Amino acid sequence: MAKIIVIVEKLKDWNSFYPVEQLMTPQDYLVNWDEKLYDAAGRERIKIINLCRNFRYLSSGYYCSLLAEARGHSVIPSVKAINDLSKSTLYSLATEDLDIAVQKAFRGQAPTDGVSVSIYFGRTEKEQLQDVARQIFDLFPAPILHVEFDWDKKWEINSIRTGSLNTLSGVEEDRFASALDEYSGKIWRKPKAKKKYRYDLAILHNPTEAMAPSDKKALANFIRAGKENDVLVELIEKKDYGRIAEYDALFIRETTSITNHTYRFAKKAEAEGLVCIDDSMSILRCTNKIYLQNLLQSNHISAPKTLVIGTGPEQLREAIETIGLPMIIKIPDGSFSKGIFKVQTEEELRTVTDDLFKKTALLLAQEYFYTDFDWRIGILNNRPLFACKYYMTKGHWQIYDHNKKKKNGVTSGEAETFPISKVPKSVVATALKLAHQVGDSLYGVDLKEKNGKAFVIEINDNPNIDANVEDAIAGMDLYHNVINDFVKRIEEKK
Repeated sequence: MAKIIVIVEKLKDWNSFYPVEQLMTPQDYLVNWDEKLYDAAGRERIKIINLCRNFRYLSSGYYCSLLAEARGHSVIPSVKAINDLSKSTLYSLATEDLDIAVQKAFRGQAPTDGVSVSIYFGRTEKEQLQDVARQIFDLFPAPILHVEFDWDKKWEINSIRTGSLNTLSGVEEDRFASALDEYSGKIWRKPKAKKKYRYDLAILHNPTEAMAPSDKKALANFIRAGKENDVLVELIEKKDYGRIAEYDALFIRETTSITNHTYRFAKKAEAEGLVCIDDSMSILRCTNKIYLQNLLQSNHISAPKTLVIGTGPEQLREAIETIGLPMIIKIPDGSFSKGIFKVQTEEELRTVTDDLFKKTALLLAQEYFYTDFDWRIGILNNRPLFACKYYMTKGHWQIYDHNKKKKNGVTSGEAETFPISKVPKSVVATALKLAHQVGDSLYGVDLKEKNGKAFVIEINDNPNIDANVEDAIAGMDLYHNVINDFVKRIEEKK
């Protein structure tokens, strides 16, 4: 459970706000700080909200953030954010990617002399600029930010600077208090009488995701297992990026990609010192099949014949000569059977690859290796967690059939769960060998079995754990195993 401390330049700066027990001046934090008084149990993480009046280099505000990081405390604003905001040449590079969002926010607005916006913990009163405000806060997390937009052939961010609590008007104080309330109710509201848990675990999920890695019942089981192990488990979403530091650990239960927010969540969690599953390195490694192919080859792990191919007719000829037709063509970062194509002829091979090479520099050509099912071995911290057979969709060569003519757009084959002891030893051993090379996170290794030998198809960093499927054998023990692994990692980190 994180302990939150508010630092203000002068105690009177907080007069308009609700009294808090952990209110300090820079002198208190910089000079009079006694770690034992605030972390007697040796368990609580400390979150510092630095509301000093300025953050100039070597000022008390700057030192509060600097020493917070040195002491292992999570702090907002961080020294990096302070330094990035010190010069426009630094933050202008980071805000270039916001251009599309800025133009969208100002669409239809006539050019003016400029627009000023105040952002409190990622919130602004200008609703049309809320998305931009959140993204600016994500880049430069600071309690108060003042942003100037100017028109020069298009709308642009002219300046970003930190604000001071003592300069806010009455209306602005109300907005600040509301944003602070949303950012962390622990500061603003009187705490309700409730059990204090050893640790806080956030589960990142998307309640509208069509093919989420865990269904609602499974998520509820994680929450229940957390309570039974003295861990408070809370479901969070993409919009909660700024709250990551409130937790001890992050569990990503949303389909991952290095190009979307899940990867940023993992990087943010790691930067804040949280235990994170899946960690950013596992996401990076598992989502790219080019990396996997090289990993399999260098560690002599059995897999269907596979070639990495680039553009050029000689590459396609080599694939046909080495692998033969039919063959499978894969994009490097596909998932759930997406981006995987079966080609029967040389002409079909050229047509498919010509289209895919518009999006990626490399592709994989793989031997067509049909079986009625794939084994999925779930592995956590290099130990088997569950084992399933995922059967191919009826009348199709993949587990998932993304034929858009079907009623729901996608269908999938049946699944059957087995005790680990009933799975062929070669399948489990091969899965564990590969997982060990990738890391110690949560993985799902997919394999085919032929003549007593296991062949790796892929490794997934965010494997499905759904109620009545992956947990069909272990039941609640599966969820307890995951929660207990988080507890072990948290305590080892401390």
